[in-house]
Amino acid sequence: MNKKWYEQLFENYAQSYDKESFTQGTLQEVDFIENEIGSNKNFSVLDVGCGTGRHSIELAKRGYKVTGIDLSEDQLTAARNKALAAGVSVDFIQMDARKIQLSETFDLAIMLCEGGFSLMETDKENFEILKNVVATLNPGGKFIFNTLSVLFPVFNSLKQFHEENVTISTLENKTFDLMTFRDRNRYEIPDDDGKIRKLDCNERFYAPSEIMWLLETLGMKNSEIWGGTAGNFQKEKLTVNHFEMLVISTK
Repeated sequence: MNKKWYEQLFENYAQSYDKESFTQGTLQEVDFIENEIGSNKNFSVLDVGCGTGRHSIELAKRGYKVTGIDLSEDQLTAARNKALAAGVSVDFIQMDARKIQLSETFDLAIMLCEGGFSLMETDKENFEILKNVVATLNPGGKFIFNTLSVLFPVFNSLKQFHEENVTISTLENKTFDLMTFRDRNRYEIPDDDGKIRKLDCNERFYAPSEIMWLLETLGMKNSEIWGGTAGNFQKEKLTVNHFEMLVISTK
């Protein structure tokens, strides 16, 4: 069975991923998360699409009990090695966010850098991720995530954005579909050994009203949507110049 583009992307890619410009703001992002939960060390945390574990490990360093799930075993291997080097314990589990099966529930779920959401090839699959994450939350639990904002490609050049902000990938061509809010493009992406992979990517951008409706459908309350900038999370008004939305919601 052929692997999906997002599965191929993260094979032998941990070192390269950690060098991307958008992964450099971990400390500030975790500061923001802590502020949102009042630095309550009793909070148990689920990190969805944890990748190489940068948020999970930093939260564990600060005293939180963290479980990280990701589809990529390669990314998780890097995460486990980094946690060991940092002297912290994080329960890293290989798991598909569309089919979360965990025996425990959590006070906080985070899903940052999309965390798999918006990378799926159908809207139903993306919704399954939201539904599964919400199901893991305790009553009153918080869900903090970011996702691609459709306002950006409507008013800005995606090609220019990627050329200026993605340090490892080289964009070959790009088209954005206004009917589906999907960005289909081909990347040339070297893995950690320098081997070039050509991947046909398919990402879903969302309107703020869509996200609000999806969360309301799942029983979430007090949802807020702000402009999202990697390494500079704050409650700033969402504009057409924000590539991502930062979403905060309560169960």
